[in-house]
Amino acid sequence: MKKAILATKVGMTQIWDENGVLIPVTVLQAGPCVVTQVKTLENDGYKAVQVGFLEKREKLLNKPLKGQFDKAGVSYKRFLREFRFENAEEYKVKDEIKADIFAEGDKVDVSATSKGKGFASAIKKYGQHRGPMAHGSKFHRHQGSNGTSATPSRVLPGKAMPSHMGAVKVTTQNLTVARVDAEKGIILVKGAVPGPKKALVTIKEAVKS
Repeated sequence: MKKAILATKVGMTQIWDENGVLIPVTVLQAGPCVVTQVKTLENDGYKAVQVGFLEKREKLLNKPLKGQFDKAGVSYKRFLREFRFENAEEYKVKDEIKADIFAEGDKVDVSATSKGKGFASAIKKYGQHRGPMAHGSKFHRHQGSNGTSATPSRVLPGKAMPSHMGAVKVTTQNLTVARVDAEKGIILVKGAVPGPKKALVTIKEAVKS
């Protein structure tokens, strides 16, 4: 991987391409990300670039993080992430990664934490069937039998049960960059991106392109 950046999700809109085709896009406010540390094979055993994103007040930092930012000589950041760039040695502390690292037509993988749905039934979460809705029925949206036949007479691990839904890391692969506005730091990506508005989004070079 040679290209990646952190962004926040602004929302969705639509644009027209040169052929007059309407394209739904997600608007991402990308960067600028500041390099806070460069990991090397000699010192750390692997190559990577650590970047900070979005400003944060000093009073909200703990001492270890504050010391790390002070050592790098950069302003305090809300998010810290590592990118394992193949060309990590080309970066230096205080370098900035901006939206123009990507161009129109690039294929990207976008990761974010999906919207939390709270505690959900097996019908909502897994699409299981419901029971009859008539007055005499005492089985409307309740889950059916959880067991198997006599062998083995138990509930097997991994059984789809009512549980917490959403709020997990989701990666959507092979999305296309529709447009880049380098001055405003805006990247438009075709299609939907996981997460709510203002969510932290990681945009990486596609691994399956």
